[in-house]
Amino acid sequence: MTDTELRTSGTIDGTMPGAWAVLLPAERYEAERLVHHDTLELTGLDGAARPRPGEPVAVLVDEPLRLVALGRVALATGETREDPDDPQSEAGPGALVVTYTRRVLDEPVPVTGLALAGPLTGLDPAVWQALADRLGPPPVRRPWLVSLDLPIEAASPAEAVRLFWSYVQELGPRELPAYVSPYGDELAMQAFVLGVAANQDPEEDD
Repeated sequence: MTDTELRTSGTIDGTMPGAWAVLLPAERYEAERLVHHDTLELTGLDGAARPRPGEPVAVLVDEPLRLVALGRVALATGETREDPDDPQSEAGPGALVVTYTRRVLDEPVPVTGLALAGPLTGLDPAVWQALADRLGPPPVRRPWLVSLDLPIEAASPAEAVRLFWSYVQELGPRELPAYVSPYGDELAMQAFVLGVAANQDPEEDD
């Protein structure tokens, strides 16, 4: 094995890992791409081993395996009940909360040679670091102009604003196109739907 190859988790002997891999379902990954979140909350994780606050996490998606984010374990939420309506039902661990430290949701990094045991897998810290190193330095942040234009019929400006926010909440990023351009270069404006660039000019489709 070379120094650049990723190794599988070194926790077979029962030792506690120092880092973790979280495997997101496809639909959860799409949801994370649509709306910005500072944290990732996961429930229904089985197994006795639970991450400890502060431990690093690699967030991945499958088919094919790709790295989409890095984070650190935050304080977990309280215990949950198997049956929320029955206070006597068996208690289980609360949600796993991961605070994002780096996201590459729009440009996932392919990962090979890493075997995951399910939604949550312990990793050797060196394996986590090898994944993190694949991301390189973070890109330079720059200002963008983002707009959302909706034609709305209303009796007053105040009512039009109320209707506007109602439509935004109801339709959201899955149906409404948002328009984004670099600050100072409005001619480079692009429409985005479902988190990706989308052509909104029907004449260009002909």
